[in-house]
Amino acid sequence: MSRELPPRTRDWSDKKIFTTGEAAEVCKVSQQTIIRCFDSGRLGGFRVPGSKFRRIPRAELIKFMRANEIPTEILETGKKRILVVDDDPQILELFEDLLGTEDRFEVKTCSTGYDAGMLTASFRPHLMILDYMLPDVNGNLVCRRLREKTDHAETKVLFVSGVVNQSEIDELLASGGDEFIRKPFDVEKLRERVDALLEA
Repeated sequence: MSRELPPRTRDWSDKKIFTTGEAAEVCKVSQQTIIRCFDSGRLGGFRVPGSKFRRIPRAELIKFMRANEIPTEILETGKKRILVVDDDPQILELFEDLLGTEDRFEVKTCSTGYDAGMLTASFRPHLMILDYMLPDVNGNLVCRRLREKTDHAETKVLFVSGVVNQSEIDELLASGGDEFIRKPFDVEKLRERVDALLEA
């Protein structure tokens, strides 16, 4: 029978669903405290059908931790996660070459607003580099949907586009974007903006 890793070596970064024992370990409280919070509705989750077991989705655990001022760093890998959303394969390849080769970044890419929404939920990016003109929806709608989700309130959004005027740029920033860079862009300046946003 395999033994569990001690808490200090356990990697919680990819875990999506937590048991009450795991949630207690992450929050550094007793399992009974987690169970009481679950049963009172202060901690969201669900019961496994046909059993008494409680399960807590990652987003609910993070929400609970923030509401109770419990640090969430234990759930992070240490790498900054970047999601690049662009329908131009060459742009995606450029960002993978530019950022994906650095040990401090974990980079994922997609080409539609729909995929961006799906990946955001599972990948939980620290930064989204977002094209304005996507094949299914415009980037400002993707950004607005992101801002409606409290779980992603701290995700930075860097818009990158070539076919916009100043009023459209203003609209992108009003939708929740943090910065805008026009294509074609200077690679070093873009890297500086990425670093600045991730440190902010």
